Amino acid sequence: MKKIFNVVSNKFFLASVAFLAWMLFFDSNDFISQYEYRTEVAKLRSEKDFYAHETKLVKRDLLELNTKPATMEKFAREKYLMKKPNEEIFVIVEEPKKEKKKRFFFF
Repeated sequence: MKKIFNVVSNKFFLASVAFLAWMLFFDSNDFISQYEYRTEVAKLRSEKDFYAHETKLVKRDLLELNTKPATMEKFAREKYLMKKPNEEIFVIVEEPKKEKKKRFFFF
């Protein structure tokens, strides 16, 4: 018991424990902050990948629009609902299907 008391009352042990507590909880780079930073970096990387993919798709569409007049007409009709004279446009919007409520009892 006295040996444990000597180790706990040692100034180097106390300084080490104080330093460890400071670094774990009170420092600006504590574990909680590091975890938040890492999750934010992961989220930003996934957004970067998403926008890089979207940019690639838009560039491909732009190339097609600049080279093919038929594609330009199709794009104008679909995206901006443009029409030829004496032509009617019908926009069909599908409603999302409602899910049935799950019941726990059989009645």
